[in-house]
Amino acid sequence: MYKQTISDIFFDLDHTLWDFEKNSALTFQKIFTALEIDVNLSKFLEVYVPVNLAFWKLYRDDKIKKGELRYQRLKTTFDTLQYHIEDEVIHVLSAEYIAHLSSYNNLLPYTIEILDYLKPKYRLHIITNGFEEVQTRKLVNSNIFGYFDQIVNSEMAGVKKPNPVIFELALQKANAEAYKSLMVGDNIEADILGAKAVGFHALHFNAHGDPKHEHCEMIHDLREIKNFL
Repeated sequence: MYKQTISDIFFDLDHTLWDFEKNSALTFQKIFTALEIDVNLSKFLEVYVPVNLAFWKLYRDDKIKKGELRYQRLKTTFDTLQYHIEDEVIHVLSAEYIAHLSSYNNLLPYTIEILDYLKPKYRLHIITNGFEEVQTRKLVNSNIFGYFDQIVNSEMAGVKKPNPVIFELALQKANAEAYKSLMVGDNIEADILGAKAVGFHALHFNAHGDPKHEHCEMIHDLREIKNFL
């Protein structure tokens, strides 16, 4: 569908290529054990995963700062579970989580296969709202750093997706044109609507069971990208 027009493909990282949920679970398992936090991991994650997504939306919308995101997602989860934990311990957990998260390197199924397929034909890039000090380590430790020409993050841009400025910066750094660019991401608001507003084509990798929509084509498996490129 896009073969004749696309020169550059921009990927989101978390929940699109890098298996955030699996790596996050492994990180919590490690730090809970090390800090002797006696909480059932499955029950914790059941609460934490949607709480984290909700606080990321607030962060994306500039309603909270990075420090608040890191603290509140843990505080809210423990409060919901009625597990008493001191603020001091939450701050230690938060720091340890960031320190260890990028040491895990699980990718979503078929990430390497699709990057190998695309790399000879297109220039590949990353646009991420993740924190600069973490995202590069994720790419390096999961052995996909070398696939990408440009890696643009929200701290570098000074704004977060879906703000058009981050997409425009990515185009500028890649020396690409929007109408020849495709954004692949999991978040409708940040990745799909944000990219389309600047003139990108978009492909929604449906990682969260979102309902069907008319914004763009949707895939549930990275190998499906081959149907379009």
